[in-house]
Amino acid sequence: MPESIETPRLKRAGVIAGVAAIGIVAIGIATRSNADHQLAQVARDQSIPTVAIVQPKRGQGDADLVLPGNIQAFNSAAIFARTNGYVRRWLVDIGDTVRAGQVLAILDAPDVDQQLAQARADYQTAIANQRLARTTADRWDTLLKKDAVSRQEFDEKAGDFAAKSAVANAQLANVRRLTAVQGFERLTAPFAGVVTSRSAQIGALVTSGSAASQPLFTVSDIHRIRVYVRVPQSFSAQVHPGQHAKLSVPEYPGRSFDAALVRTAGAVDPQSGTVLVELQADNGDLALKPGAYAQVSFAVPAGAGTLHLPGSAILFREGGPTVVTVDRNGRVRLVPVKLGRDQGKEVEIVSGLSGSERIADTPPDAIETGDQVRTEAGHAQR
Repeated sequence: MPESIETPRLKRAGVIAGVAAIGIVAIGIATRSNADHQLAQVARDQSIPTVAIVQPKRGQGDADLVLPGNIQAFNSAAIFARTNGYVRRWLVDIGDTVRAGQVLAILDAPDVDQQLAQARADYQTAIANQRLARTTADRWDTLLKKDAVSRQEFDEKAGDFAAKSAVANAQLANVRRLTAVQGFERLTAPFAGVVTSRSAQIGALVTSGSAASQPLFTVSDIHRIRVYVRVPQSFSAQVHPGQHAKLSVPEYPGRSFDAALVRTAGAVDPQSGTVLVELQADNGDLALKPGAYAQVSFAVPAGAGTLHLPGSAILFREGGPTVVTVDRNGRVRLVPVKLGRDQGKEVEIVSGLSGSERIADTPPDAIETGDQVRTEAGHAQR
């Protein structure tokens, strides 16, 4: 009797355990399915990039075209030795102000001094021979008039006088040449300016006409300075003689110098695609130094049809610069554009856009036409 009572109880316990197991499995399957669905949704959401939207702004008024420039002295001369010798004294040093004709250094050239002494002696000998030949020719002329000598003998004496005169002239020219060479023992400034380099050392040997020789001094006239700038061909028509520009140099932050464009090369360098222009500026306080680097800012008119976009909105593909436009449904389209000036944070768009487009700022590199994106507020271009 007890065994018959336990059997139904065991059956009910088994049924309950089976139902519980089935419930647990069902709950696990449902939970896993829900997690997979959520994961798939997250993956779909992550696959759609989010981009900031900007709008082009139109160029107005003048824009600054900033280009690097090289500052040079108004006049600069490298002073070389014109005679062989040794440096006896140097009288000026770097930074000294000199006037035109001022002596910079004195050389010792004993060889030239002795050559000049010999040339003067040879000239005196030639003069003596010339005088004797002249006296002889005059005497033979008198004798010819008296028919005491033949015409042939007179012509010989006259020819000897002419030859001696030519020799005397040659010796005089040699004396003058050596005198000029001796004058080069004193190196002088060709114009007023500042000594910007000195390599002369007392006792140092200097030679003239040597390709390896270096200048003993450099004198620069810096009361005005010249600034050379290479202007890209696309902007060469917007700069012209008479136009003014602003110079800035690193050693004077916040200060600008006025310069006037005085001439242009009028030709495009085929290697760099630029036009060389020259500007000049007053340098009364000698603040601008030859050889320095400068930033030159030209005020050039902005094109009426140009638009401005952040540089980060430009994609560079094989077909050229491209921007990504986004419609109201979040679909994108790649539009090729033509760029103008690069102004750092912004670039000019010369053609390709109307100005009403919504442009993706910093779009993904792999984005293609037809892709879906989400948008967020960008830096509006006003």
